[in-house]
Amino acid sequence: MEQTDIIIFIIIVNLILLIFISGIIVIMAQYRKRKILHTKEKELLTQIYRQELLSNQVDIQTQTMQDIGREIHDNVGQKLTLASIYSQQIAHADQYPELSSKIEIISKLLNESLRDLRQLSKSLVQPQSSQVDLLSLLQEEAKQINQMGFLKLQLKADKNPFELSLSTKNSIFRLLQEFIQNSIKHSQCKNIVIMIKKNEQKLHVSIKDDGIGFDLDSRKEGIGLANMKRRAADIGCDFKFESTKGKGTQLSLIIDQ
Repeated sequence: MEQTDIIIFIIIVNLILLIFISGIIVIMAQYRKRKILHTKEKELLTQIYRQELLSNQVDIQTQTMQDIGREIHDNVGQKLTLASIYSQQIAHADQYPELSSKIEIISKLLNESLRDLRQLSKSLVQPQSSQVDLLSLLQEEAKQINQMGFLKLQLKADKNPFELSLSTKNSIFRLLQEFIQNSIKHSQCKNIVIMIKKNEQKLHVSIKDDGIGFDLDSRKEGIGLANMKRRAADIGCDFKFESTKGKGTQLSLIIDQ
């Protein structure tokens, strides 16, 4: 009887040890899984932060170059124009014949400087990147997002050609970028779809994610949504923002051309 009790005791001890070891293994596996998930989330937040920082830097640099370009055109250019006119008047008045040839040279130099400044002003106000159309900008954005690997961004655009002013194009692009960044940070979505269609004289732009969505009525308006509304108001387009819990979020724009 005692031997049977000892065997039972050994079996129970082994079972307890087995359960204990299994519990430790499960806990360690869960800890490792959470650690990997935390590391991925940290890397994602870092990447999002870098993208937002780069986007803000580009905005600031673009605005600074545009301000410098306008200042050159409106201030320095005007003064050089007046100096050129005055020098031509002096040359034509023929009051100082011995200086006429030198005045002509000065006038020529002023005109050349004015032409160079105008070209510089134009390149600053409309940098080379501004010549890229909206679809190309969005295609590059989709390429960068898709390379991240955790969601898919699709671009579906109408083949009908459309033209946008520089300010309208930039505002639409930044607005869509804002939506994408908000979806990445908050929606837990797997897919984002951008659709662009031209109907008569209006351009219809929509973007939708398949994330968790939220109740617009019960949620305080955040900075992201406020920024999107501001950009839409700047270009005077129709703005419609919708979100439903469990069904994702959608933004629709209608731009007059």
